[in-house]
Amino acid sequence: MKRLNSKSGCAVEVTLSVMGGTWKPIILFHLMHGPKRFGELGRLIPGITQRMLTLQLRELEEAEIVLRTVYAEVPPRVDYALTALGRSLQPVLVALRDWGNDYARSLGQDAGGVNTCHLPGNE
Repeated sequence: MKRLNSKSGCAVEVTLSVMGGTWKPIILFHLMHGPKRFGELGRLIPGITQRMLTLQLRELEEAEIVLRTVYAEVPPRVDYALTALGRSLQPVLVALRDWGNDYARSLGQDAGGVNTCHLPGNE
């Protein structure tokens, strides 16, 4: 398990060490809609490589934010879903999305020019 000691003494650093970066918040946002298979996540996130998706999912699993479930089927099936701890990040992720939309608008850009994220039930 990753050590959560903060160099700066700030809890924001701890949060970012768990779910920060380019890809993790996007992965988590898509998993808020429900369990997804690896290939489905890859299709939902253009630009992420299979290797990077694998690494990010492993780190989220290690942090107990994402649960990886392997089904004993042929061919094998693996689903990724948010744990209760992962679901507790929903307000943070929604705030990030809303801020991004507001920021794009403040620059005179239509939010439609940005890949808009939808919440479950609000699509």
